[in-house]
Amino acid sequence: MSDFKQRVTLAITGASGVQYAIRLLQCLVAAEVQVFVMISQAAKVVTATETTLQLPGGSAEQERFFTQLLSAKPNQIKVFSREQWMAPVASGSGAPSTMVVCPCSTGSLSAIATGASNNLIERAADVALKERRQLILVPREAPYSEIHLENMLKLTRMGAVILPASPGFYHQPKCIEDLVDFVVARILSQIGVEQTLMPRWGESLISSSD
Repeated sequence: MSDFKQRVTLAITGASGVQYAIRLLQCLVAAEVQVFVMISQAAKVVTATETTLQLPGGSAEQERFFTQLLSAKPNQIKVFSREQWMAPVASGSGAPSTMVVCPCSTGSLSAIATGASNNLIERAADVALKERRQLILVPREAPYSEIHLENMLKLTRMGAVILPASPGFYHQPKCIEDLVDFVVARILSQIGVEQTLMPRWGESLISSSD
């Protein structure tokens, strides 16, 4: 732990928008944050569909893949499989104080809201809720049904933060990467990691010398 500024749990589930997760992971690595990563089976399918990345099958292979891809330090990225119940994230005594589910499928949203804990992602989120730790969910769906909205309200009342993958346009994006960075910048700000992807609203007025 002493080699890194903080620890964050990142769960990647099967909603569209895996680009947000990859960019977030890249930024966390650059910020010298240790990241505990979990990737659902559906997320692997989405990754192959939406990107040119070909994720290997096992968690150890995925760990090596991301470490090499992002030039991470040894042990900076730790990947855990869906039933690796001895992982730190499965217990309140070992889990990091912050967890992000990005993107968060509506299926994962429902399971977390009901405390299903059928796999390590759901269990890790359950731990975050029961320990009153920071849990950020990044859903990507349109439109939302009443079920989705009820689950979001339920989780918000439990203390989770619902941060939809809804990029703004006031920064005049020039490419898809700018839209991805908008959402990732909001996530980084929520978890207290310094970011230079996006200027803060009104910052130019504070720094200007009239």
